[in-house]
Amino acid sequence: MSVSKPQAPIAKIVPHSMSHHDHTRIDNYYWMRDDERENEEVIAHLEAENHYCEAVLAPADVLRKSLFEELKARIVKDDSSVPVKDGQYWYVGEVSGDNEYPTYARAGNREMQDKQLLLDANELAKDHDYFDLGDLAISPNENLLAYSQDTDSRRIYDIYFKDLTTGEWLPDVLRETESELVWAQDNNTVYYVKKDIQTLLGYQVYRHRLGTAQHEDELVYEEQDRQFFMGLGKSRDESLIFIYLSATETADLLVLDAHNPKAKVARLFPRQAGHEFGLDRLGETYFILSNYNAKNFRLLTATDSTIGDINQWQERIAHRESVLLEGIELFDAHFVLTEREAGQIRFVVHGRDDTQYTIQFEDACFYASLGLNPESSQTHVRISYSSLTTPATVYDVCLNTGEKTLLKQHQVLGGFDASEYASERLHIKGRDGTDIPVSLVYKKALFNKDGSNPLLQYGYGAYGITIDPTFSSSILSLLNRGFVYAIAHIRGSEMLGRTWYEQGKLAHKQNTFNDFVDVTHGLVEQGYGAKDKIFATGGSAGGLLMGAIVNQAPEAYLGVGVHVPFLDVLTTMLDESIPLTTNEYEEWGNPNEKQAYDTILAYSPYDNLKAMAYPNILVTTGFHDSQVQYWEPMKWVAKLRSMKTDDNILVFKTDMDAGHGGASGRFKSLEEKALEFAFSLICYRRVPVTRFRYVCSAW
Repeated sequence: MSVSKPQAPIAKIVPHSMSHHDHTRIDNYYWMRDDERENEEVIAHLEAENHYCEAVLAPADVLRKSLFEELKARIVKDDSSVPVKDGQYWYVGEVSGDNEYPTYARAGNREMQDKQLLLDANELAKDHDYFDLGDLAISPNENLLAYSQDTDSRRIYDIYFKDLTTGEWLPDVLRETESELVWAQDNNTVYYVKKDIQTLLGYQVYRHRLGTAQHEDELVYEEQDRQFFMGLGKSRDESLIFIYLSATETADLLVLDAHNPKAKVARLFPRQAGHEFGLDRLGETYFILSNYNAKNFRLLTATDSTIGDINQWQERIAHRESVLLEGIELFDAHFVLTEREAGQIRFVVHGRDDTQYTIQFEDACFYASLGLNPESSQTHVRISYSSLTTPATVYDVCLNTGEKTLLKQHQVLGGFDASEYASERLHIKGRDGTDIPVSLVYKKALFNKDGSNPLLQYGYGAYGITIDPTFSSSILSLLNRGFVYAIAHIRGSEMLGRTWYEQGKLAHKQNTFNDFVDVTHGLVEQGYGAKDKIFATGGSAGGLLMGAIVNQAPEAYLGVGVHVPFLDVLTTMLDESIPLTTNEYEEWGNPNEKQAYDTILAYSPYDNLKAMAYPNILVTTGFHDSQVQYWEPMKWVAKLRSMKTDDNILVFKTDMDAGHGGASGRFKSLEEKALEFAFSLICYRRVPVTRFRYVCSAW
C-alpha cells in the first residue's frame, strides 16, 4: 500500500525592498514579522509547519516516544541539592515524582530536619504553559522572601513577596522587571531593574519600599546608552549594592550604600571604553579583575581612597599571555581565582599570607565551577565538577589544606557505567594553520577509529562564551547507538583566551565558520567519524553557525539541527527596534557602517541561501523568543524550501508556548531532545521516512 507524501507548506511571496549603502536586497518573506504575535496568517503558517514536521517524522513516532522514555528513565525522580548554609539556615532545592519543578526549603540544621517549605514552583507553575523562576532572595533578617517569575517566556519578570514568619503573601507585586532583585540591609527596601517592553532591555533601577504601590517607587538610576545590559548584585561584605552595566567590550559599575535606604547612586571610577572588569569588596579592600593593559586580565586591589584612580590600583596577579583570569571568590582568609590555560579551567587558592596552591582534578578534559559559597567566613569552597564521562559532582574543598570532600555525585539511572565510555581532548589543524581544540566522547565497545562511526558535532562560537565539556545523560542515547559526540571549541569563545574571542568576531567572524568545518574534516580524516554520517547542531549564535556552514559546506553534513537560530543577521542588525540589537554592535558590527554591512552580508545565512543541495535539516524555535525572534527561522525555512534542489528533509518546529530557552520543566524539555535524536537516527539509517515505522524496532 502506498503512503502519500506530506506536502510542505509554501509561503506566499511579498517582495520587500531594503536599500543601504547603494545596495538593494529583496526580502520575499518580510511579511512574516509580527511584533505583537497576533497575525492570524503568520500563526496559521507556523501551525502548518508544525503539522508538516509531525507528518514527516510520524513514521518515527515509536522511536521518538521510546527515546523520550529512555531519556526520562535516566533521571532520578526524587532528588535534592546539597544543603547550603547561609546565615542561621541551611537551604535546599528538591524535586520529586513526576513534578517538573523544584520545591525550596530551609532548616536550622544540615540534616534538614523540621524543614520549612519556602516555595513550591510546581504550585506557581500549574496554571501556566511556561514557567521560569528567576531569582529567589531572602531578606537580611531571614524573615522575608522575594522571588521573580516569568510565565510567558519573554524574560519579562514579575516580583512577589512572602512573609516567612506567617507564611502569608504580601500585597506588593512588581511588574515588567529583570529577574534580579537585591535587598537593602533595612529588610524593607528592595532594588530591581525595570525593562523597556519594546527592546526588552533593562535600563532603569528602582527602589521599592514594602507596603507601597509600584507607581510610587523611586527611580535611582537610568542608563542612557542602550548598548549596555543592566544587572544587580551585592558586595561580598554586603555593604554595597552593585548596579552592573556591560556592553560587549565595556563594563561599568555603580554603587549604593546597602545600609542607607535613601542612598544615592555613586560611581567608584569613570567609565572607560574598552575597559572590562569584575569587582568585589570585602572589608576595606576592593578586588578587581581588569583588562586594563592586560588582555587576559590581571588582579588588582584598591581601597576607598584609591579606587577612584585606576593608576593607583595595586597589582596582585600580573597579566599572563597564556592564562585567562575568569573569576574570583573572596573569603576572610583566602581568595580563589578561576583561571583557564590551554583551554582548561583550574582553581588557584591564595592565602592572605601569599601562599597558594592549585586544586587538582584528574579527567583529561572537564568543567568545574564555584558553587554556592554565601559566607565569606567559611573555611571551605564548594565546587561543582563534571566531565564528558563524569556526572555532575559536588565537592567541598578545605581552603587551608586543599583536601576534597565528595558531597554528592548525580545519579544516572539505567545502568550507566562511566568506565564504558572514553573522552579525549585533541587539536585539529585549521586551514590557516591554527590548532582548534576539540573535546569528544564515545562508548568504547562501539567505537572504531576507522571512519565508520556516526558523529554529532556541536558548536557555538560567539560572545566569548566557552562551551566546556560537561556530562549529559541525554547524549548517552546517541553514544549507546555508536555515535561519537564532539564539541568544537572554535574561535569566538574564550577557550584559548581573549585573543581566541577577538579572532572570531566582527571582521574576523568567518574564522568561526571555517574552524567548525575544518574540525569536521579533521575528525573524518583522523577516523573519528564516517564521512557520510556527520551531523552538526547549534543554537542561538550556534544556530547562525549552522546556517553559515550549510551554505558554505553543505556536502560535509548528513543532518543539521538549527535551534532558536540567528539567521537574518543583516536585517536584524539594521533595525534598532528589535530587542537587543544595539547591544550587539560590538559583537557583529554596526551595518549602518558600510564595512560592517559588507562583512555581515558575506556570511548572513538568510542572505546567502542559494539554489543547491542542502543536508537534512531540523529547525526549532520558540514563538515568544525575546532574543532571536521567531520570524528569523520562519523566513529562512520558507526561502530555503523555495531554493534547495534536493529531496532531503527540511522540517520546522515552533513551540508556541516557549521562548529562547525552549520548553520549561525537567521532563518537557526532553521531548525536544527526543525529536532531534529521532531526526538524526532517521537520517543516519538512510531509511525513507515513509518506511521507517517498520524498522524502529531495530533501535
